[in-house]
Amino acid sequence: MKKWTTTLLSMLLIMTAVLAGCGGNDKGEQGSASPSAGASGTSEQGGSKKNVTLTYMASQGWIKDSEMELAKKFEEQTGIKIDFQIVPSDQYFNVLKTKLNAGEGPDIFGGQSGYSEITMNYNVEKNAVDLSDQEWVKREDPLSVEQLTANGKVYALTIWDTYSSFVIAYNKKLFNELNLEVPKTYAEFKSASLKIQEAGVTPIYQPIADGWHHVLWFSEPGPNYEELEPNLYDDLNQNKKKFVDSKAMLDSLTQLKEMYDLNFFGDNTLSDTGSDTVAKLGSGEFAMSLVAQSAALEIAEEYEEFEIEDIGFFPIPLTDNQIYYINPGGPSKFIYSGSKYIEEAKQYFNFLTEQENLQYMLDNDATISNLNFPDLKNKYTVEQQKMFDSYPKRGTDIQNYVNYVNPQWMDIGKDMVAMLSGVIQPIDVLKSIDQRRAEMAKVAQDPNWK
Repeated sequence: MKKWTTTLLSMLLIMTAVLAGCGGNDKGEQGSASPSAGASGTSEQGGSKKNVTLTYMASQGWIKDSEMELAKKFEEQTGIKIDFQIVPSDQYFNVLKTKLNAGEGPDIFGGQSGYSEITMNYNVEKNAVDLSDQEWVKREDPLSVEQLTANGKVYALTIWDTYSSFVIAYNKKLFNELNLEVPKTYAEFKSASLKIQEAGVTPIYQPIADGWHHVLWFSEPGPNYEELEPNLYDDLNQNKKKFVDSKAMLDSLTQLKEMYDLNFFGDNTLSDTGSDTVAKLGSGEFAMSLVAQSAALEIAEEYEEFEIEDIGFFPIPLTDNQIYYINPGGPSKFIYSGSKYIEEAKQYFNFLTEQENLQYMLDNDATISNLNFPDLKNKYTVEQQKMFDSYPKRGTDIQNYVNYVNPQWMDIGKDMVAMLSGVIQPIDVLKSIDQRRAEMAKVAQDPNWK
């Protein structure tokens, strides 16, 4: 009996020593924590794995299945579990704002990038961790990093397909029949459209009824406005210039109005909708359309007479634009400054940005063709790659750089319809944009407008 007691006592002493050596959480709890509680669990100071759960809150659609699979691999390697908490998109911002204002943010939170977004909506200088010194920052697309930077510090990670911008898709077979070249200037674009019109085909399918699509013609060539008028973007953000001061923007709207007056969009453009785009191009009724680049695959799948390489692409040539505009932003990952597990969250970001894991996300997501990191094996079609090679210069569209533009997108669309219909002039569209920007800046207490 005495021998058994001595043995038991020895085992208890050994177990106590082991537990003391491992360290641990004062609460001694494991498993998933609520967003308000942050991460929970114990951390092995001397071991190879940590028993930690990071809460990660994001809007619906921002976390792809491929990332969730990688999170399982991350847990296997590190012991750090990712507790994904997906909130419906129409509720997400209010939920996030409430938690941040209460000082109870999740360890990682999702948010849209863009200077005005990260500073005004998320107050990243208070609520997010400075990630400027992380290795992946040097590899991420500089234009994406720019959208996550405030006062010289980088506050988030974007892993997104940022290069598949809306571009003009054109029927290559028709262009070949009419001996047309890809236009490099607005004059060439106008000339090609007139020849297409003479051949009995409507040049461009432009769905205006949706209310938003036609605004792309004005906003996407923004990098060219910036090239024609250096420092335009920053001057607009600092309220040193207004939209009405930009000749390039006025020229762009004036050219779009001319296209409408020449009936390049057909008789029903004001009632046309985006859902009919593939059918309109596939039927041969229209020669071109401003589309997402996946439209080529859809046309090839639905119309036997088309191969995927029968659809070519080029950027909007208004104001003679030859810059490939991109939307370098997107859903991004922020580490909450109040998290108890900042280093573990950084470890997760480092894991996601490892080359093999980036490639895994790309390979296992049918909705994307590439990601905003270098040296990945993309899924571009021949024509997509040809376009990228033909337009090496890159720039950010207006709405992702200039403050107080994106929130008034639909209002700009209404003004542009009034312009096309002859109710107002192109200059009036710019005046309205300036007025709404001033109103939003006042609400935001923007010092540049005081």
